Order: sequence, then structure tokens, then C-alpha cells
Amino acid sequence: MIDTQNGTQGIDLRTVNELNAKTAKKGIGQEEFLKLMTTQLQNQDPFKPMESGAFLTQIAQFSTVEGIGNLNKGFSELSQSLVSNQALQATSLVGRQVLAPTGVAALGQGGTISGSVELPAASGDVVVNVYDQAGQVVRRLELGAQPSGSVAFKWDGLKNDGTFAEPGSYFVSSEASIDGKNEAVETLLVSDVRSVTLSNSGGLLLDLDGVGALDFKEVRQIL
Repeated sequence: MIDTQNGTQGIDLRTVNELNAKTAKKGIGQEEFLKLMTTQLQNQDPFKPMESGAFLTQIAQFSTVEGIGNLNKGFSELSQSLVSNQALQATSLVGRQVLAPTGVAALGQGGTISGSVELPAASGDVVVNVYDQAGQVVRRLELGAQPSGSVAFKWDGLKNDGTFAEPGSYFVSSEASIDGKNEAVETLLVSDVRSVTLSNSGGLLLDLDGVGALDFKEVRQIL
């Protein structure tokens, strides 16, 4: 017998309720939505049929849900493609040099350490200090007065006493006199890229000689 108030038969009403409960728990899918809509159409009150507006609204909701699902899938595939392409391009970095704010660089046998000092304003006196692993200053490079911007420098490996420093990693920092005050300024150093790996977050990690791992986003320039 048809319930003229609810427009459904008893047994089918339970089916509708079960579908509604199932949908509420795990979210609606295409199969559940179609089954629910079909059940409603089959058991509607012939004297009070479903209004076309409500029917079209449900179809529109179904299309929206399906469209969002397809869009999310498309974004996921695009993201995977971009990561793969990025990793492929990154392989060309191995063996090259990058300029980054690492704070430390490797000195090879008879080699040099180079980089740049980033000045926010003109300075009357710019100094680059090189420290060994014990924190002792082994070389002080006097760059003199410099305009604002990037100021390149190179350490030839000689210590203040004129002897050659041992190969290894050295810390480098810079200071500048700006408006009569000495302040620390950003120092960028050149490092060799030994390898490139993909991090868990999907980004790129560079393994730099004498430095270790560095996020690719920190790189200021590829040389």
C-alpha cells in the first residue's frame, strides 16, 4: 500500500533509509546516488509526483559531486607529472655549482671558496670572515667601500699568516658598516652539487659538497 504522505511503500522506505544512513557514514558515490534516486522515482506518490525542480536539483548535485571528483583526480595526476618532470630536470644539476645562503663551503686541495655579500645599502667598509671548525678566524677579507647590491668575493685558501689552509669545510660570514653601524649581512656561497634526491614532501634536496642537504628552494642562482 502506498503512503500518500511519504509517497513510498514500507519495504522500499527501509531501503531508502538504509541508503541514506550508508551515505551519511562514508559519503555519497555514483552508484549509491543513482540507486537512491531510482528508489525515490519508483515509489513516488502518483498523486503527488516529485516536482521537476527537485529532480533537476538532485541531478545537478550529482553532476557537481562527480565533477569535483574528476577535477581532484586531474589535479592529482598533474601534480605527479610535475614532480616527475622536476626530478628529471634536477638530474642536470649534478656536477654543477649553485649559489645559496649555506653559511659553509668546502675548500679543496689548492682550491678556493667564492660567493657574494648581499648589501641592503651602500657600505663604507665590507668584511668577509672565514672560520675553521674550531671557530677561529683564519682569514679576514677586506672588501672596502661597496655600493648596495651583490658584491662578489673569492678566498684563495691562504690564511692570515700566509700559509695555506687545510682542505675541509669552512664557515663564512660577512659584516658591513651601514650608516655608521657595523651589522651582519647575508652571505651567499658557491657549492658543488653532488646529487639530487626527492624529499617526502615532493620537493628537491640537493647534496652539496662540504655542506650536506639543502632544499632546492634556497638556491639563489645556478652557475
